[in-house]
Amino acid sequence: MDPQQGHQGATATSKPPIEDNGRIPIYSPEFAADPHGHYRQMRIDYGSGDAAAPGPGLVPVEIWPGVPATLVINYATAVRILNDPSHFPADPSVWQRTVPADIPIMPMVEYRPNAIRTSGAEHARYRRAIADALAGIDHNTVRSMVERSAVPVVNTFCEDGRADVLSQYAFPLVFSVFCQTLGCPPEIGERVAAAIAGMFDGVDTATVNAQMGEALLDLTALKRAQPGDDVTTRLVQHPAELTDEEMVHQLVLLFAAGVEPPLNLIANTLLLMLTDSRFTSTVQGIPLPTSTAIDERLTTDPPMANYCITYPPQPTLIEGVWLPAHQPVIISMAACNTDPDLSSHTAGDNRWNLAFSSGPHACPAHARPFGTLLAREVIDQLLDYLPETKLAVPAKDLVWRPGPFHRALTALPVVFPPSRPFPIL
Repeated sequence: MDPQQGHQGATATSKPPIEDNGRIPIYSPEFAADPHGHYRQMRIDYGSGDAAAPGPGLVPVEIWPGVPATLVINYATAVRILNDPSHFPADPSVWQRTVPADIPIMPMVEYRPNAIRTSGAEHARYRRAIADALAGIDHNTVRSMVERSAVPVVNTFCEDGRADVLSQYAFPLVFSVFCQTLGCPPEIGERVAAAIAGMFDGVDTATVNAQMGEALLDLTALKRAQPGDDVTTRLVQHPAELTDEEMVHQLVLLFAAGVEPPLNLIANTLLLMLTDSRFTSTVQGIPLPTSTAIDERLTTDPPMANYCITYPPQPTLIEGVWLPAHQPVIISMAACNTDPDLSSHTAGDNRWNLAFSSGPHACPAHARPFGTLLAREVIDQLLDYLPETKLAVPAKDLVWRPGPFHRALTALPVVFPPSRPFPIL
């Protein structure tokens, strides 16, 4: 399938809104409704680095009103930036002092002493601890967790004949499995869930950080006192000897990366599978598997579409353009993955794509298979129990959540023949 197909309202001549300062607001509802149409227009206006669209592929955008950034839409340029941490470090400390502290996106971008917001030796220490803790995850155990947890969730709506897959199925199931993997008890998990929702939906910074910090400090204290076979215990026992404050910020990263992105990947993949005959029809043979749909979505619509933020410490020349010091440089994984210059690459063989970033800040090796495994098992369990699931509304009527970073639906309503509750495994 052409990566540009299937995005409702996207046309070659669609034009993203431009602010009075000439920057494109990538946080707007209009951008969320048709990002690929906007990426195409960006290539026309700013190039994508190839012969057909000459230009650097560096786009002036706003990530919040009055907050400027540069969006990278050229694949080769993105890889170069992501693999050059000396010129493009991930520490936002200096930039952070130049913008209002209470902007709603701050919890997603502010400095934290963890692996995603630091550089150099500090980053290496945090990354080693995270990677070692994740390495202990048993994928067979994850499959069992999903199988055990899916039935009680499905039973809450199977008799109704309709459901919102996001809120009624995917979120409670993903969150439950992730909490089990981290060793987080339900009462703490509920507090974390409320804070995560606030982080991605732009609730004020102070409230989000207070909610998250208190809950994760309690989880850290619990695992220091009662260790188990889980990710949090492996972090508190790691030779890096993380302090309580450092533990909180590693757990913030784990929850932010381990819940919302898989949730959006599940919804985006299900949307593809429910609307593309390659995954629903047997006319030409066996339908393509869930894993193929996941790989395609990671390429064409990754759950974090624009992220991997860096902050050059001095004015930096790249592709003939001077990037200002301490201003965010954001990689558009969605635009770079669908860069026309990559016509020889396929969505099905997506080891080249940037959904998991690249370079020293790429997702740790053990995080990638966990995320895709979780998405695949959650989707397959739903379709095993309710195989006749269909969209409840036309795909063009679905609403995408505005925001500068994610590719996320507000809801995914489906219908299916009502079913009696299933036996609990």
